[in-house]
Amino acid sequence: MKLIIATSNQGKLKEIRRILEGINIPIVSLNELDKKFRIVENRKTFLDNAIKKALPVSAFYLDDYVVAEDSGLCVDYLNNSPGIYSKRYSGKNATDLKNNLKLLKELKAIPVKKRIAYYSCSLVLFKGGELIKSFEGNLKGIIDCKMAGENGFGYDPVFYLSKYNKTVAQLPIEIKNNISHRAKAFKKLMKYLLVYKSKCCSKKSVC
Repeated sequence: MKLIIATSNQGKLKEIRRILEGINIPIVSLNELDKKFRIVENRKTFLDNAIKKALPVSAFYLDDYVVAEDSGLCVDYLNNSPGIYSKRYSGKNATDLKNNLKLLKELKAIPVKKRIAYYSCSLVLFKGGELIKSFEGNLKGIIDCKMAGENGFGYDPVFYLSKYNKTVAQLPIEIKNNISHRAKAFKKLMKYLLVYKSKCCSKKSVC
């Protein structure tokens, strides 16, 4: 039995593996599976996109746990955009750099008090082709006026946290993996999965 993370994003996978250290279940990504999946994220919410990513994988790998998440940046002033379009905010050939530059342009001359934003993560756990549980995680911050920092990915270089006087991309990875929206959701998953696995094993003579 293994834990399949339904993502091909190496940045996310690296972060998730760090968060889930100690779970004692082999963790693999879509890139490591024999069967290949083509999943289009076209739902209207983070949760629905996460479900769409996990379901076909779980329906094929019935004996494994499958986890999928969808996350993004929501900016108050932009009516919670880019939201579910966070990854492709700057268009068809979007990159992290292009997305950040577009966001900074959209908020040019907008005062700090109106640059409030939050990261949101919706996470789902599937087993045997069925949804077992969903989890949420959020991180509030402010969109800075410029990019700063080399760590992280996505909008981390412009997502400023007043508590640390740094952008997320300037934080040590250890701190980010304790406070991020994804960390909060995956820690809830880890806690639940350890209990769920224990209950399942108690019903069998062999775990």
